[in-house]
Amino acid sequence: MPTQSRTPAEEPHRARHMAESFGADPERYDRTRPRYPDALVRRIADAAPGPALLDVGCGTGIAARQFRAAGCTVLGVDADPRMAAFARGGGLDVEVSGFETWDSAGRTFDAVVAGQTWHWIDPAAGAAKAADVLRPGGRIALFWNVHRPAPDLAAAFSAAHLAALPDAPRNPWARATLDAYGPIFATVADGLRTDGSFGEPEEWRFDWERTYTRDEWLEQMRTSGEAGQYAPERLTALLTGTGAVIDALGGTFTMPYTAVVVTAVRTVTP
Repeated sequence: MPTQSRTPAEEPHRARHMAESFGADPERYDRTRPRYPDALVRRIADAAPGPALLDVGCGTGIAARQFRAAGCTVLGVDADPRMAAFARGGGLDVEVSGFETWDSAGRTFDAVVAGQTWHWIDPAAGAAKAADVLRPGGRIALFWNVHRPAPDLAAAFSAAHLAALPDAPRNPWARATLDAYGPIFATVADGLRTDGSFGEPEEWRFDWERTYTRDEWLEQMRTSGEAGQYAPERLTALLTGTGAVIDALGGTFTMPYTAVVVTAVRTVTP
């Protein structure tokens, strides 16, 4: 059954100031953000009835380039013209619009995907728009990379965050990240169910890992939505404290990830 109420923290699509902050440095975002497992890209591409794919909130084109390499024909939609311009520089076709109000001009697609972005979309309006642009039998696939640090590393990162930002409303390392993402996955699945145009949502999971240097991790931290809201001196303190944790590990560490896909098929209209 759909969940009846959500706290503001579980409704990030309402935090427009944060959602619109990622385009401040598209080059850094594209360079530092992790890619998606090849197995995830291949499974989504193979599960779609054809190659025409719409990438919602495509950003700089990280996922779009991976799907293009897998043989898909990709159109991107992004609300930020700075991100769209960067993606176009990589040869992608991108239109600038919020997805909920995007004019599809009658075009339809075999798949609608969104990497690390669907939580910025209104779950009800987004599901309705996706149903409108998907061909019968088409697939919606919404996915996130979720980091899963070892408990000692999570504790050290959490302590660094608390020392630098003792009054921050949220410490991202204070609870298991898959648990923290759980309400988002539930909200997304509820939106698809409530729309009535999709079969029962499924979750697909893909485990992978990446080794980071100190500088690589700190550069990626600068691209988070929350980092863009911190005063410069507070962000510097957070980066310094986190850097000290990585230095104590010898300057590198390996971060395990689980890439989670919430997916459903557009039912055939009677």
